[in-house]
Amino acid sequence: MFATVHSGSLIGVEAHGVQVEVSIIKGLPGFDIVGLPEAAVRESRVRVKAAIDNSGYALPDRRFVVNLAPADLRKNGSAFDLAIAVALMCACGCCAPNRLDETLVIGELSLDGAIRPVRGLLAQIHGARKRGITCAVVPEEQLPGLIETEGMTVYGARHLTEVIAFLDGVKPLAAARLCGADEAFSEGSEDLRDVRGQESAKRALEVAAAGGHNLLFVGPPGAGKTMLARRLRSILPPPTPEEAIEIATIAGIASVALGAGKGIERPIRAPHHSASEPALIGGGDPIRPGEVTLAHGGVLFLDELPEFKRNVIESLRPTMESGLAEIVRANQRVTMPARPIVVAAMNPCACGYAGDKKRMCRCTADQVLRYMGRVSGPLLDRFDLHVSLPAVKLSSLRDGTVGEPSAVVRGRVVAARAWLQQRAKELKQQGPSERTLVERLTESVQPEGLRMLHRSMEVLGLSLRAYVKVLRISHTIAALAQSDVVTTAHVAEAIQYRVLDRDPMRPQSRSQPAPLISGVALEANRIEANRVDATDVEA
Repeated sequence: MFATVHSGSLIGVEAHGVQVEVSIIKGLPGFDIVGLPEAAVRESRVRVKAAIDNSGYALPDRRFVVNLAPADLRKNGSAFDLAIAVALMCACGCCAPNRLDETLVIGELSLDGAIRPVRGLLAQIHGARKRGITCAVVPEEQLPGLIETEGMTVYGARHLTEVIAFLDGVKPLAAARLCGADEAFSEGSEDLRDVRGQESAKRALEVAAAGGHNLLFVGPPGAGKTMLARRLRSILPPPTPEEAIEIATIAGIASVALGAGKGIERPIRAPHHSASEPALIGGGDPIRPGEVTLAHGGVLFLDELPEFKRNVIESLRPTMESGLAEIVRANQRVTMPARPIVVAAMNPCACGYAGDKKRMCRCTADQVLRYMGRVSGPLLDRFDLHVSLPAVKLSSLRDGTVGEPSAVVRGRVVAARAWLQQRAKELKQQGPSERTLVERLTESVQPEGLRMLHRSMEVLGLSLRAYVKVLRISHTIAALAQSDVVTTAHVAEAIQYRVLDRDPMRPQSRSQPAPLISGVALEANRIEANRVDATDVEA
């Protein structure tokens, strides 16, 4: 006369537990669904009734009440179909309630009783495990895209009759063999060796990958901004088991299939500049993750940054600082992870050739300033690395020199991240400290490097946020060099990533960086000369 089945509902990227309760009451035959169901949930009674009839079962002519508890949580989607059908059959005695107190039941039903895939299945499984549930019955079609969850046994079913036979003990379901989080990494196909020239930009990509720094490219059309940004993912280290689970969970919520042969790649998202604020940050009804969350753990590429609507890109500012996307509504607050490496690309003007020595710019000074003014200073300040890309020389394409493959660069990135994690672990073992963040960052910097940084702040007018970012970049560069001490050369290179000419109408030298700070310029030139041949680099 009464039955309860465990199910779940998605809000953002988090799964909340839902109890599907069914009771038989006096009244005309039929059944009602209560508990704040949305339209897709209310329609499930039609699908469930047809699925039960077409599976060879018959419900008695009684009145059923289906309650989705808690009643103050809005329920949406079609994932409740299978749980409602099982609860109905248990309540009328057509199915044994074996193991229902420890089993999550998720799936959409077709009219013939077949079980169809649902959105956010991995999030549902992990949410159920946190609630103490140890077993799950899910659509068999989705098993190849799932990652193993410790302490959770997952069964795949293709039809309602298989689930009923499993609960009755007539025919067991085979437990699925899911891949572990450490088995699921896929390297992807794009390789950094495809990029000819732009050695300085490749170095900036390596620094960004090692430290998780946001990156801004400014250059004319065809300089390779998009090509470089799309290859950043290829030099990122494989995700940790925790990151792999997060990536797969978010991909499942966005209905991005992760096939068994494909594996898990770090995501790269490149929204069009016509994207709205909810599409970028998240929102809607029900609330769904935006592009910044879908790129969590990977790369968010914003091509043609000034073409985005001002309110859309400005909404990224708190997310880039906190690594979280917070959606606040009158009746709920949803927080979603959002820590990708943000890579943006823009032209120096509307036509793209301001400051170019070979192509004439058609824009007036006012048009250039208006174009650059579409991106606010506070947003630019949140990009750690500012890199100016010149046009690629034809000689770099003719010489046939092949650059480093992504696997080699990724090896250095992995070593640098391990170095930084070891340093953070050592500081943590020393116990809580009363030192400020700036004091902790400057304790391993050489005095001459600090003096250079202080002079740079005065000349360039850097903000305190930029000051901290330069220190962090310096530590990343030192980690790439496997150095315990942040030297003057490391600080000089980090400062150069904050020097971006704000007046694109002024012609620049195509062979040397602008000497805004003599000491920094000389040190950076020395570093550049040691790293690559100066004739192959356009600065």
